[in-house]
Amino acid sequence: MAHPVSPLAPKSYPDLPAIAGVRFATAEAGIKYKNRTDVLLMAFDEGTTAAGVLTRSKCSSAAVDWCRANLPGGLARGLVVNSGNANAFTGIKGQKSVELTADYAAKALGCAPSEIFLASTGVIGEPLDASKFAGVLDNMAARVDAGPWMEPAKAIMTTDTFPKLSGALLEIDGVEVKINGIAKGSGMIAPDMATMLSFVVTDMPIAAPVLQALLARHVQTSFNAITVDSDTSTSDTLLAFATGKAGVEAIVSLDDPRAETFGQALADVLFDLAIQVVRDGEGATKQVSIHVEGATSDQSAFRIAKAIADSPLVKTAIAGEDANWGRVVMAVGKAGEPADRDRLAIRFGDLLVAKDGERAAVYDEAATSAYMKGEELELTVSLGLGEGTASVYTCDLTHGYITINGDYRS
Repeated sequence: MAHPVSPLAPKSYPDLPAIAGVRFATAEAGIKYKNRTDVLLMAFDEGTTAAGVLTRSKCSSAAVDWCRANLPGGLARGLVVNSGNANAFTGIKGQKSVELTADYAAKALGCAPSEIFLASTGVIGEPLDASKFAGVLDNMAARVDAGPWMEPAKAIMTTDTFPKLSGALLEIDGVEVKINGIAKGSGMIAPDMATMLSFVVTDMPIAAPVLQALLARHVQTSFNAITVDSDTSTSDTLLAFATGKAGVEAIVSLDDPRAETFGQALADVLFDLAIQVVRDGEGATKQVSIHVEGATSDQSAFRIAKAIADSPLVKTAIAGEDANWGRVVMAVGKAGEPADRDRLAIRFGDLLVAKDGERAAVYDEAATSAYMKGEELELTVSLGLGEGTASVYTCDLTHGYITINGDYRS
């Protein structure tokens, strides 16, 4: 069933430019959904480098396993993404399915199966009938085009209520370099590497190991810093492809100062996509930024922020526009990290609600309640123990989440 578009959906979408060296097509294969595209094929020019980060779930999907085997090669000629079926927990059938899909795509694009990357999202535990791609991928390969990017963004959606796109333009050595990205994600969001599915393409010439290092670094403060429901997907896949068509000298080392410039633009795109996923959290009505400061380490701060962001009690209080800082105290206490109750301070936005282990003397119920009615909220916890800081981004938890997931498989 279709669900109402998130109230946090963007008012407009970027018109991403064509990127030399990549073309794509979408199609309806009838995998689960009717009357909507559910397959994406991207075709890359020869010489395109590839990098990726994949779920650390111990129950990873067949497509994740396929990508993990192919990433060390560092080269890509094609990407096939399907929605509606995750091809996870499907045993030997799942393995055969990815092999057959890659074979169809490789033949359609005239390359080796090892240069094909795959991603699947949707229902877990149902075999994916790869024969549905027979002929479809050949047809798609014959009509690939350089735009519009809205089409692939729509084709990879499952319970998403809006497509997610982001891009960046930067100048390197006097030449304009482009980065385009798309993502899907709405539920089962607590990535342990990246989000459900996200694909980034650039025309920057960059060696695969450098692209891999930048991707792994910047995923930590983007996709790995978001949570909707504390559940990590079997299918989390973030892939980046560099066609190398921009007319500049290639970045072949992290010591190249241009790697930092490119990396920051990449980080901006990843963060934007990650926040869009949070804003499309199943049933979400509010985006929430959780900031922890004064922890014994950044890692400790992150674990505390994550405990707050994952707490159903915190998230339902936010849905009810209730500044229940007692639930925040609970989440800090359960995180298993160093914390001193009597040094704790909590702020909603700029409003101090708790300090030194008790309700703040300046606490203003009316002002705090008014703040909680906003669509974008910030919650800051000061521990007073050290210099560690971290931020995690989440959404509220409403009845809509149950409505969407109560009958997701059926």
